[in-house]
Amino acid sequence: QVQLVESGGGLVQAGGSLRLSCAASGRTFSTYVMAWFRQAPGKEREFVTSISRGGTSTYYADSVKGRFSISRDNAMNTVFLQMNSLKPDDTAVYYCAADQMTGLRFGASSRSYQYDYWGQGTQVTVSS
Repeated sequence: QVQLVESGGGLVQAGGSLRLSCAASGRTFSTYVMAWFRQAPGKEREFVTSISRGGTSTYYADSVKGRFSISRDNAMNTVFLQMNSLKPDDTAVYYCAADQMTGLRFGASSRSYQYDYWGQGTQVTVSS
């Protein structure tokens, strides 16, 4: 079992930055692929980015590539999402997700249905 708690959301102007954190419980954090998804009002949940167990591989949605950066600190059981050059279209609830992805390639990490564990979400609002 893994419990995930996101923090760092808020209101920011377009062009600004935010850093989200996701703290995980348990002693096996390093065995989990971690990801961020987001869901805007009236839209389906969408993949944002993921990071491999050791942090050496990352994967980004085209819409955030070059603006967002995911990282993790396995000693702190935490994954981060640095968001720069924010746009109003980035407004959404951001969710942290975890899964061990046993037997799966890292490319599967963009699929929300692969994840067993989810945080409660943190609201990010970007004003124009």
